[in-house]
Amino acid sequence: MIAVVYSGSKTAFWKIARDGKAVAECTMPGINPCLNDPKAILNALNKKTTLINHAESIKKIYVFAAGASSPERKNELAETLGQFFRYSKILVKDDIYGAAISACYNHTGIVGILGSGANCAYFDGKNPEKNNYGLGFILGDEGSANYLGKVLLKHFMQNKLPEDLHKKFEVKYNLDRPQILERVYKKPMAQQFLSSFFDFFIENRDHKYILDMVNQAFERYYHIYMLPTVKQHPGHDIHFVGLVAGTFQDQLRAIAKQHGLSITSITKEPIYNLLNYYSN
Repeated sequence: MIAVVYSGSKTAFWKIARDGKAVAECTMPGINPCLNDPKAILNALNKKTTLINHAESIKKIYVFAAGASSPERKNELAETLGQFFRYSKILVKDDIYGAAISACYNHTGIVGILGSGANCAYFDGKNPEKNNYGLGFILGDEGSANYLGKVLLKHFMQNKLPEDLHKKFEVKYNLDRPQILERVYKKPMAQQFLSSFFDFFIENRDHKYILDMVNQAFERYYHIYMLPTVKQHPGHDIHFVGLVAGTFQDQLRAIAKQHGLSITSITKEPIYNLLNYYSN
């Protein structure tokens, strides 16, 4: 029995398979080793009945997690998971590697992540090319769910939202300026807090103001991540992975077209392709 895990900073998706067929699945809070300490990860694992029931049967776990970019972080996460899955061999890679395998399998291509965070890399069929994009939710992640949440909160607190959206926001979240600032600057898990507001974008996806915010965020993403990568590796297929990319794929394709680019594939939930790849 194997398990495949794809984790952004907000949510970790688990799929468990036996003889190439999925037998169980679950989600839990993200297992980003840069943001979550081992104790928090173990506490979250111990709340998942699905994982508890299969822990002794799983012999190999493939983990692709945001924040697992350095050998130290990969080892730390593998050791933490090993305390729970005592009979498993655990392989940890970062989320861009998982996104690349999910989108390209063993072929070359350019892969963009637009989920709770953002990234982009050229994939040579074996490994993603190293880059300087992974700056996290404070310094980077343009176009991602946490970036959009940050923009939405700023517009709300600055009274820039249209009246109908402002009222919807107040009713849905019941948050005022002091509460928002405390959650962002004083409470833990600020990135997850910011990403949680992507639900508001989904619920109001037909509103022009929301679409304008998304388009502006995607435009920043293209200029910061995608266009420089395409310039270095012209002629390769372009793939996107992640909830934000999948939800607003029409906007993502339209902006690509404005820059003379064409998107080959958009995978909203890469966990399915990863399970297929590692099960076979």
